[in-house]
Parts: sequence; structure tokens; C-alpha cells
Amino acid sequence: MIETDILIIGAGPTGLFAVFEAGLLQLKCHLIDALPQPGGQCTEIYPKKPIYDIPGFPEVLAGELVDNLMEQIKPFQPGFTLGERAETIEKMEDGSFVVTTNKGTRHHAPIVAIAGGLGSFEPRKPLLQNINDYEEKGIAYFIKDPEIYRDKKVVIAGGGDSALDWSIFLTDVASEVTLVHRRNEFRGALDSVEKLQQLKNQGKINLITPAEIVELQGRDLLEAVLIRKTTNGDDDIRLAVDYFIPLFGLSPKLGPIADWGLEIEKNAIKVDNTLDYQTNIPGIYAIGDVNTYPGKLKLILCGFHEATLMCQSAYQRIFPDKKYVMKYTTVGGVQGFDGSKKEAPKAVVKTID
Repeated sequence: MIETDILIIGAGPTGLFAVFEAGLLQLKCHLIDALPQPGGQCTEIYPKKPIYDIPGFPEVLAGELVDNLMEQIKPFQPGFTLGERAETIEKMEDGSFVVTTNKGTRHHAPIVAIAGGLGSFEPRKPLLQNINDYEEKGIAYFIKDPEIYRDKKVVIAGGGDSALDWSIFLTDVASEVTLVHRRNEFRGALDSVEKLQQLKNQGKINLITPAEIVELQGRDLLEAVLIRKTTNGDDDIRLAVDYFIPLFGLSPKLGPIADWGLEIEKNAIKVDNTLDYQTNIPGIYAIGDVNTYPGKLKLILCGFHEATLMCQSAYQRIFPDKKYVMKYTTVGGVQGFDGSKKEAPKAVVKTID
């Protein structure tokens, strides 16, 4: 049985930052994640994708953000159960919880924080008859390493932020980039749409709209795609390609967590955002993209905020008779469990003659 103060389900950015905030309160954390390494989607799906809305970082790659978070929490020595899925939860007589994974690993804690992001997820695949034949043979649903597409001919399908961002990014990597979307309008950020238009005008990207991919061709590997314009009866366009990347989003599922008796709304866990992001079960919290409440925004930044308030509430539940006085890290520094101490700079007092 693994014992800890806060058991965090999900080792994405929100779960990792919760370790830091808990550490400031001298609370020990252990994390469970079905993926074989920490980082969640940032590591598994788009480690090389730039993120622009992390405070203090004008631009940071998703993988680098995870590396920084891991370095930040190192003094607090969190435990990890990786490659295992949280399967069942049992409430003890004293109000604590035992969570067991699909491989039988048992964890005991007075607080459970669900930071599972979108939950378990699968890519939304286009309805093409032979698409499974070319998976890992020219078709990819995520971009992990852009260098794979260096000097290659790439076709991307989709109209959201991911399709726009990667189309723009790969113009400096691939020999040829084509973006196909079934509408003339895009769902992505306005500045990305404007950048896409500029690249099209400069001849750096092929933009085919409204259109859709209707056929995949090739012997052992993908060799070409057939593109059909949807507004006229023109002949289909056959385009030679090395890679086809349909970016139609993910189909999220909560998995076993959905059977834990939590209040669920549209595949997300309802929480009380007026105080501490606690669920309908006292002692169980949900933070990050996995939760929902009025005005919810699925941003890493918001997950960091939710993790901070969750840890404050968790401290009060664990130590109801103690009064915690918050100290800024600029004043109190950071005291690690490993004995390390990052001292806050001392104030300099000067006497004026």
C-alpha cells in the first residue's frame, strides 16, 4: 500500500504543479497516470508544439514546460505510479480513500485530486475505407516530433487550432504543406487564420477549401490522397504525399472514474468553484481540464490556479486544528523534503547619515 497526503490522478501540467503547491504546505504527493511518463498530452501528443499563454514564457514548447515542472517539483520528491490506470476507489471509515489501479497497485490518502485532463482519449478519424491500412505508414493523428516531416510532402486536414498551428509550423520544416478543410471558415484563433492567409499569399502553403479527402492511395506506404472540392463538379485532385495528418480533435472519455459516484456533466466532473474545486464527494477534488463549472476555461493557466486553491483546502481537511498562514515564496523561500532550501533574498537595510 502506497501512503501519501494527496493522491493525484493524472501527471499532466496541472497535476505536476499541484505537487509544487502541496510541497509549499509540506504535503507529500503521489501521482498515478496511465501513460508511461509524466506530462500528459504535452508529452504524449505534442511535445514540440509551442505554447504562448504560460505567464513569464513568451513561447515554450510543451515538452519543455513539462521538463521545467519536473525540475520545479524535484525538491518535494513526489512518487509516481506510471503506466497504470486508476480503476476503483474505496472510502474508508475515517474518510480517507484507497485507489487501486488496473494492475492491482493500491494507494491510500486522505485527499484525492483528479487531474486527468481530458481523460482517456482517442483521435477522431475521418471516415475513409482503408485508413487503418496506412496508420504508421504515412498517416499520423498526432505530431510528436516535427523533424519526421523534414523535407517531406505533408497534407493536413482540419479547421481548428491544432490544424492551423501545425500547418503554419511545418512550413519551415516540410518541403510542401497542404491544408484541406471542408469549409472556407476556420475555428482557430484569428491571428492564426491571418498568418495562414499570409503564407498562402507568399506561396509557402497550399490551401484547399471547401474540400475533403475522399481516398487514400499507395501500395505498402501512403503515396497520394484524392481531394474533392465540395462546391463544384470539377475533377478530383490527386496529390502526391509522404504524410497525411487528419487533426479533427480527440474523443475524450473519463474511463473508470465515471463510475466513482461523482457528479458528471458532459463528460466532465462538476466541482464547486466558489471555494476549492471539490466534487460532490468530500475529500475528492477535480482540477484542470477534467472538471467543469460555470465559466470554465480549459487552459493550463486555469489548471494551475485550481491546483493552488485545491491544495489550500486539502491542508485544512488534513489539519483541521491548524491555522495555516500563507507566506510568499519571495519571503519564506522553498523548503524541500530532501533538506534543500531555496532562501528568499534578505532585505537590505541602509542607514542614512
